[in-house]
Amino acid sequence: MALDIGIGFVTGRKHFKNVLTSYINNWVEHGLFLNKDIRLHLLVAYDLKYHKTELSDYKNIDPELADIVHSIRYYGKSSIEEERKILEESGIINREESELLFGEGYAKKRNAVVYFARKNKMDRLMFLDDDEYPVATMKNEYDNLIWMGQSVLATHLKYNPDADITHGHHCGYISPIPYIPFNDVLTEEDFKLFIEAISNEIVSWDVVKKTIIDNKGVTYANPDIINKSIVEEVKEINGMKFISGANLCFNLHNIKNLPPFYNPPGARGEDTFMSTSLTDMKVLKVPCYTFHDGFLTYKNILNGILPNALEPVDASSPAIVKRFSNAAIGWIRYKPLMVYITQRDEYENIMQDVEEKLELTIPKLCRYFHTDHFEQIRHELFHYRNNVKRHFAAFQYTKMAWSKVMAQIDQFHQNTMASI
Repeated sequence: MALDIGIGFVTGRKHFKNVLTSYINNWVEHGLFLNKDIRLHLLVAYDLKYHKTELSDYKNIDPELADIVHSIRYYGKSSIEEERKILEESGIINREESELLFGEGYAKKRNAVVYFARKNKMDRLMFLDDDEYPVATMKNEYDNLIWMGQSVLATHLKYNPDADITHGHHCGYISPIPYIPFNDVLTEEDFKLFIEAISNEIVSWDVVKKTIIDNKGVTYANPDIINKSIVEEVKEINGMKFISGANLCFNLHNIKNLPPFYNPPGARGEDTFMSTSLTDMKVLKVPCYTFHDGFLTYKNILNGILPNALEPVDASSPAIVKRFSNAAIGWIRYKPLMVYITQRDEYENIMQDVEEKLELTIPKLCRYFHTDHFEQIRHELFHYRNNVKRHFAAFQYTKMAWSKVMAQIDQFHQNTMASI
């Protein structure tokens, strides 16, 4: 029996069609459409407000490419709202619960994709991002770049039958932190304190020093992981089995209790909070990379133009600095809840340490980058720290509402099979 594979995108960018074209050509190149044991279905949740896009930015796909995949389903605000009303009027969840699961926001659009994948009886669901491309970049012994195409989907399908969740690796510009030449205004030690304050499961001083400082903002792929097909089971640390939000595949045939995506209002970290609920699941890190074009500087990679060098991200650009400060705000908004869930006994001590480090470093960041925008980080920490118990309760309610919805889908499928 053929497997139905859902490919999920949550997008709001004009170049989405170029990304999708690249991936479809990648699947053709790696022979996935010759395999009669799988059917590929695209599930695209789009946001017209994110970058002021139009419906045509997502739907006008080359007919020849569109005909290659088994189906394409689009989910905008109105179609998700219609499904919410069905769930509410059926008494499965109430309006507040449907808002937690399927309202506005990136995490909630991810939930919509998972929901529709389950409802449409997908066996697997793979998430890809619209700023990640199916190539890996490495350096040889002469410091020259080597580019290698990646069979991302095929790699996940190879290892996914033995796991509940698989996720791959990332290279390129995986962090929105620009390359920073230190001086008397902002020293490396100052920046270390700041990173320690906002740190999370993906942002740590060790990672920042290696990528942002030593490699000028670029993460290079490890050729051993690719060439030796290194697979690792993700172990639980502080109650978390870390996954990334893309280059991520769920085995929906195995998983009966997949948790929802969630983040506090306006925060980042939807994959983080899912990671805190994977204790009983087998999670594998699989040997494929995607190139994260975090600043959308190398979109021509989608057209086969591979750069000879990857340049450091210019910290003097106001747009780059604004992106960095916005990312830091997003990180600090979810840090209180992350610590509350994973290190509750140490919560107050950790939050006090964060506050003290920000007190020391924020004025220096403002002077260095000639902007007061970083001051908002302290205000956001105060607000989200004060509301951490409310956000924790919302996370718990979200999981309970999700369980109701998933149970209803399972019951519907059982009834359908019984009537056949």
